[in-house]
Amino acid sequence: MDLAFLVQKLDLTVTCCKAGLDKQVDGGYVGDLLSDVIANSKKGDLWITRQSHQNIIAVATLKEHAGIVLALGKEPDKDTLEKAKQESIPVLVTDFPAFEIAGKIYTLLNQ
Repeated sequence: MDLAFLVQKLDLTVTCCKAGLDKQVDGGYVGDLLSDVIANSKKGDLWITRQSHQNIIAVATLKEHAGIVLALGKEPDKDTLEKAKQESIPVLVTDFPAFEIAGKIYTLLNQ
């Protein structure tokens, strides 16, 4: 399933990198501790977090994530958006809490 489908179905706001919405989402990971995300997430995951600083882009790039979803309406920092553009990492925003958006994404991925 591609990011564009999830954006449309879940009414996610794209704050960066619309050209990357064709990336395939193979799974997901929820976490705010960067070392945990590095240790346990996988290539193709859609990462759900409340972190908004530019280091999230470095982690998503390292792990080859499909993109990042910021929960509870958290907006990315300006530096984060600049780094996301450089690395072509889609950054999405939702008003849902992480638990709820993870459940919705999981349901769509497993239909």
